[in-house]
Amino acid sequence: MFLTLSFFFTISAFLCGLCLRRNRSRLPLPPGPPKLPLVGHLFQVPSTFEWETYFDWSKQYNSDVIHLDVLGTSVIVLSSAKAAIDLLEKRSAIYSDRARLPMVCELMGWDFNFGFMTYGEHRRTHRRLFHNVFHIEAAQLFRPKELIATHELLRRILVDPDSVMSHLRHMAGKIIMHVAYGIDVEEKDDLYINLAEKAVHGLVIASVPGRFLVDTFPILKHVPEWFPGAGFRRKAKEWRNLARSMRDKPFAEAKRIMAAGNAPHSFIASALGTLEDCPDKEYQEQVIRGTAGTMYAAGADTTVSAISTFILAILSNPEAQKKAQAELDSVLKPDHLPDFDDEPSLPYVSAIVKEVLRWRPVTPVGIPHFLPVEDEYRGYRLPPRSIVVANAWAILHDESMYPDPYAFKPERFLLNGKPNPAIRSPDAVFGFGRRVCPGRHMATSSVWIAIASILATFDITKAVEDDGRVIEPTYEYFPGLVVMPLPFKCSIKPRSPAAAELIQATANEEMDL
Repeated sequence: MFLTLSFFFTISAFLCGLCLRRNRSRLPLPPGPPKLPLVGHLFQVPSTFEWETYFDWSKQYNSDVIHLDVLGTSVIVLSSAKAAIDLLEKRSAIYSDRARLPMVCELMGWDFNFGFMTYGEHRRTHRRLFHNVFHIEAAQLFRPKELIATHELLRRILVDPDSVMSHLRHMAGKIIMHVAYGIDVEEKDDLYINLAEKAVHGLVIASVPGRFLVDTFPILKHVPEWFPGAGFRRKAKEWRNLARSMRDKPFAEAKRIMAAGNAPHSFIASALGTLEDCPDKEYQEQVIRGTAGTMYAAGADTTVSAISTFILAILSNPEAQKKAQAELDSVLKPDHLPDFDDEPSLPYVSAIVKEVLRWRPVTPVGIPHFLPVEDEYRGYRLPPRSIVVANAWAILHDESMYPDPYAFKPERFLLNGKPNPAIRSPDAVFGFGRRVCPGRHMATSSVWIAIASILATFDITKAVEDDGRVIEPTYEYFPGLVVMPLPFKCSIKPRSPAAAELIQATANEEMDL
């Protein structure tokens, strides 16, 4: 009797599940633009600034969830915080995977970067190591290094204000090279920073969805380099060599420093120091090497993008600079530069940082998620094996949350001079769910101290031609996984002789970074 009932309930459950799946499959797909036979939306999806087109479609079809078909590949675009949270966070068990990335991972060799890894134990091992160094409490241990690097940035700007982007790259690289490897970077044209910049530049280009056809047709990765139209193979080979060198050379140098017995505290020194009696030492060393390589790729360009966007933002809204400087002057002690302890007393400066991340998000769409199974949301069918894109650009330009979203207005994050809890922080720029950026705490603190220090010591204004004509910035960006302002001119001068002296005095600090 018991077996009969068990069999009955098993069959009933199976039939109910079959009916549910069948009913779900009959549901409509989310709305989207009309598509062509076979190729779908292939010719409608742009290869650059796609986040803006996605946002336009979301408004055109009055839906924060749209569906695209690219040569049979299902793409789901989420253009609101609610949709992204509902799916990528509340249903993270099925939305935390990554799609196959033939160009980036298989041809260019970025498979060591856990941001691109499929969800599983191998990826969790890498992320756990990363998290141990960069969780919110641990990240504070690196603040002295961030402060010293920021002061060096000020000195470099003071001497050569026309090379700000180069100075920003040096600052970001200096911090990460020391934190990850314990390598001191002094020269402007450092070997490791230059190598990493070239490697990450290739990654930024190749990570744009639709940029290379091999991502749609993975079989193309077997095409010989000499074959007509196989230029992507030659590019991939060049970028692969750069990626591997970026991963391996500083790692080898860090091990050499450790062997010499004078290694400073760093991620590599700490992680390798625990491997003496490890049974799978070779595998763990590979994980450590890959995780350290991920640190530069994840942090350098994003920091440079955010701070250079801050400069553009001040050019667009000079009044914000005046308000921030007034706040800094009222809070800072005489002859002192900003420190992290000042942050609670500088709400307007913090609002500027938030508005920088919102106004021009450094990663407008981030790395797409992957849905391996069929799902249902708001009466729509989300097909299995869908690529799921969180459109951070759309979320951070939502007029219902951020009125006048294309204007730079730090005040939107304040209420009576204090942080306004009703306004959502621009956390969408760091991703969602189990794929949220684990280095966001250190990244935010690096950007905050750099912006506060620049505001305290320099005046940023539009550049002027010799004939007196003001040079208006274009506010245009280079598209990619991480967006970067196109070259622009501006004037950066010390606020006063006393500010210049204060900057120069920082050279007396112990340069232990």
